[in-house]
Amino acid sequence: MLTSHHRILVVDDVADNVFLLQTVLESEGYTVETALNGKSALEKINDTDPDLVLLDIMMPELNGYEVTQRVRQNERFAELPIVFLTAHDECEQMPYIEIGANDLIRKPVDFDELLDKVAKYTHAYPSSAHSYSSVS
Repeated sequence: MLTSHHRILVVDDVADNVFLLQTVLESEGYTVETALNGKSALEKINDTDPDLVLLDIMMPELNGYEVTQRVRQNERFAELPIVFLTAHDECEQMPYIEIGANDLIRKPVDFDELLDKVAKYTHAYPSSAHSYSSVS
């Protein structure tokens, strides 16, 4: 197992998906925080300063688009990498980059692709960037 100081937030309203991604990422040495909805995701982003967010798009209440827009409104998280997770083609109608996400992974998740993208974005964003503003 690799050792990593990178913290990843996994957000999905399906607990089994969260558990699977958490298991794979932790087995590679990443520290993983989880959230089952958009509101909880915003709280976790504020509280844990993740280096990367893996964010499901289709969730009740606050969906992935809305979470991303709120995150991008805060200077503290303007450069925080966000990778959308989706089983649908909705990103073809609404391109993820225009919304503020950095990348996209389609479900079912290919774990090699997941680990490649996680490595790419955790090296692009410095760990432990601290500030005192929050996302609401």
